[in-house]
Amino acid sequence: MTEYLFPDNTVLCNFAAVDRLDLLRSVLAGRGRWTEAVAYEAGRSAAYVPALNGLLTDGWLGTAIEIDSEPDAREIERIRRAVFGGTENRPLRHLGEAQTCYVITNWSVFAGSWWVSDDRESLRYARAQQITTRETIDLVGIAVVDGDIEAGEAFTLMRQMADQGRRLRLPGSVADLAC
Repeated sequence: MTEYLFPDNTVLCNFAAVDRLDLLRSVLAGRGRWTEAVAYEAGRSAAYVPALNGLLTDGWLGTAIEIDSEPDAREIERIRRAVFGGTENRPLRHLGEAQTCYVITNWSVFAGSWWVSDDRESLRYARAQQITTRETIDLVGIAVVDGDIEAGEAFTLMRQMADQGRRLRLPGSVADLAC
């Protein structure tokens, strides 16, 4: 069984904001996936973070996972509203989180997959659902361990993400990324 990694739009934007989607691609190592709502959100975010355009055309997150079953769509909508506070007048708000958590917990092909986000509420919910969670800081740490980036450069990169207005947990020191 393959464990897939599902980055949310915040994670995609973090790497795109510093023009390092190549690093994210390397860490995902062919196991990255996304739902249709996350793909759509990334497409909209490309207007503000242009590097996302490459992600949309390169296809390394695979074809966006479509939710075409009415029972699945109903349950995703319930989660979107009850858990994430989605509303009727903003039908796309929190849809990516709800779709992703749903497919990881309910579709056997994605059992054991990881949810990668920097959104505290979605991480809390995913953990409560027994979904393995990671954040941008974890992916950057994996890149360091894998030798894709030096720890000092990784530390600087994460600071650059924050300087670009990205909200993410930052390492306290270079040593935090070198383990």
